[in-house]
Amino acid sequence: MNTVMSIIAPIILIVLVIWLIVTNIRIVPQAHAYVLERLGAYHSTWQVGLHFKIPLIDKVARKVSLKEHVIDFPPQPVITKDNVTIEIDTVVYFQITDPKLYAYGVENPMAAIENLSATTLRNIIGELELDGTLTSREHINGKIRIVLDEATDAWGIKINRVEVKNINPPRDIQMAMEKQMRAERERRESILRAEGEKKSAILIAEGNKEAVILEAEAAKQSAIREAEGKAEAIRMVQQATADGLRMLSESEPTQEVLTIQSLDAFKAAADGKATKIIIPSEIQGIAGLASSLAELVQSPVAAPAPVKRPPAKPAVKTEEKQ
Repeated sequence: MNTVMSIIAPIILIVLVIWLIVTNIRIVPQAHAYVLERLGAYHSTWQVGLHFKIPLIDKVARKVSLKEHVIDFPPQPVITKDNVTIEIDTVVYFQITDPKLYAYGVENPMAAIENLSATTLRNIIGELELDGTLTSREHINGKIRIVLDEATDAWGIKINRVEVKNINPPRDIQMAMEKQMRAERERRESILRAEGEKKSAILIAEGNKEAVILEAEAAKQSAIREAEGKAEAIRMVQQATADGLRMLSESEPTQEVLTIQSLDAFKAAADGKATKIIIPSEIQGIAGLASSLAELVQSPVAAPAPVKRPPAKPAVKTEEKQ
């Protein structure tokens, strides 16, 4: 009997030692930290890895997750500066940076953050009117985050950001806002329609103006071309006359040829519609000479007699009866 007990006792002792060793080995996973107490007082903070605590002396007081936490707080009733009661719910993103302060800084960190967030939100909204509250989400988020971050530093918590999730005004306020929004949209629509009609009228007026300018420019160019054509025709007639005179001068015409040409010119002038014709005295003398020459040609028997040039007479005006 004593022999059996002497064998079993060491085995039990060895198993007990092994059990104590195994149960006091701790493995801290990634993004976690353990707060270790020795004899009831804070001793150390275990980070990621394998750790061993002294049995019956050391105790893991708190296991802390170092990941980012998200808390969605329920809607909180707040009153704006213009005495409108609205409900706002917020979402807080935070991370534990000091496990020791988180374990010993505050009794219930989540409840503390919720109450601090609600009181801070009431203070901020109390300084804003309803319209400012609806359009100042970034301002509200920033102020709440700053206040919470300063207060939670002593708790080992870092507030990363705060988001206002919903802003719910009373039903009658919502209906009034919807009517205001509808009226604003109708006003914008009227303004856009008026601006469109204005631009259309301006474009039509500009088109008419450009058309008139183009027509005037076309008429101007046509008149210029017509004038240039007439000027070219006159220049060609004058050039032809000048060429004829030059050729006549180069041919050295006799006095008789010049006389006949003068008679032809006078004949052409007499065929016009003028009521009065002035005959120079030189033309009259030339006409008499031509008559004498015609008589000599018609009477071959008569001896040729010298033709006397009649004396020059002053110009005689004759009237042509219509």
